[in-house]
Amino acid sequence: MAVGLEVAISNISGVLSSIAPGIAIILVTLGGITYGLAQMQPGESRGKWQTVAISMIIGGMIVAAITFAADYLVQEFGNLLKPV
Repeated sequence: MAVGLEVAISNISGVLSSIAPGIAIILVTLGGITYGLAQMQPGESRGKWQTVAISMIIGGMIVAAITFAADYLVQEFGNLLKPV
């Protein structure tokens, strides 16, 4: 049972690791496009669209940072969990 669970978690990890950089690029790109389009909106709605755009850009950066740091974090947390 434990081996099957380990394989399933490993497969899920592999899928997420492969799609996360694409998600980060998409979020940053859409955020930039949305921010640009927000500049053409009237003042009453510009702030709402700018907030959405900045949130997408920051979200994309966070996903990218977690993706690139994931292997290092797994290794370090693995070392912490080893019995002394």
